[in-house]
Amino acid sequence: MVEISRDLVAEGQLQAVEEASKDRDKFIQEGDFGRVGEPLIEIRGLRKWFPIKEGMLSSVSSYVRAVDGVDLQIFRGETLGVVGESGCGKTTLGRVLMGLIPISGGSVIYSGSDIREIPNKEIRRKMQMVFQDPGGSMNPRISVRSIVGEPLQVNGICEGVELTRKVEELLDSVGLKSEHMTRFPHEFSGGQKQRIALARALSLDPEFILLDEPTSALDVSVQAQVLNLLEKIQKERGLTFVFISHDLAVVRHISDRIAVMYLGKVVELADSDEIYRNPLHAYTKALISAIPSPDPDARSDNPPIEGDVPSPVDPPPGCAFGHRLQHPDWEMSTKMDLSLREVSPGHWVQPCPCCTDEYEGPRSIDGSHADESQEGGESADSPEDIVERFDPITGVKVSEEDAPTG
Repeated sequence: MVEISRDLVAEGQLQAVEEASKDRDKFIQEGDFGRVGEPLIEIRGLRKWFPIKEGMLSSVSSYVRAVDGVDLQIFRGETLGVVGESGCGKTTLGRVLMGLIPISGGSVIYSGSDIREIPNKEIRRKMQMVFQDPGGSMNPRISVRSIVGEPLQVNGICEGVELTRKVEELLDSVGLKSEHMTRFPHEFSGGQKQRIALARALSLDPEFILLDEPTSALDVSVQAQVLNLLEKIQKERGLTFVFISHDLAVVRHISDRIAVMYLGKVVELADSDEIYRNPLHAYTKALISAIPSPDPDARSDNPPIEGDVPSPVDPPPGCAFGHRLQHPDWEMSTKMDLSLREVSPGHWVQPCPCCTDEYEGPRSIDGSHADESQEGGESADSPEDIVERFDPITGVKVSEEDAPTG
């Protein structure tokens, strides 16, 4: 966590970030945090398809597959980062998770119950969201006291003097002063608005908060302050976060696990450090290579991604990323089951021959290798064999001398 924060934190904020990271590591080691027991949220085969209507009768001609079969578990007390480039479906996933838009298929299970069967008033007290544009999520005509206190009033928790006291406590918890209560949104900076939005999300004492790119519109130094604040609040309240972002540097700083999304699907899932130390999917490698480095002489070993993102209206069969790269082994992926497979403890990846350089091939639930043929029990080309012939990102053929060894 600390070394990546040096890239994204201004010099004056570095010490605070290092201290926060040490506190977080100590917190985890002491056992107050961990994936113990049942997950808080389970996402099972989740789909969100938006219909495209045409003609005078507005008949459905096709669908935009924004989220197309996502399986995830979110454990109590953790921060799950969700990353990917624009249009990958990460924000839609978050909005479906929060019940802001209806589910097309699959399910979201919260504490053992389908989220669609939980009354809205009850689920709103347990799950809250902080939006990317804090100013756009606030009524510009009402004061901060009303913005932060409205959830308390609507739910009949407190009124009058007690409401004012509660709002003061919430503002103090996010680093704002009581005198800010009488001001209006336009009087605050972007970082202050995000703190107000966080105070409002905390007002009902939720268990879970979805953070949709909460730092993308902020300066680097302000980003560090907000990230440190989120870690502090999570530690104090035992909250569970899903942190959505396109910035892998920021996500690594705050997340315990990271899910990488591409064209509506999760292609890799692992602990934060594992994703950076040992990325297996070519798309994950490309995202990591795109992180800016403060060293002007630093050069990535991975070339930039070429090609256009396939249309979510008519996605290609098989591996969508391999199709984008026009990889020579893409057609092989159209005949494979590309469901996530666990290749090492806690590290899940889409077992694609053109994007995943697995030495032995990931194992399925029954323990057999994904690349075993049906006839004679002989193995087809393993993903490693394929990677030895072609670079996993460019698809360029490499010689035996250049090929990686066991």
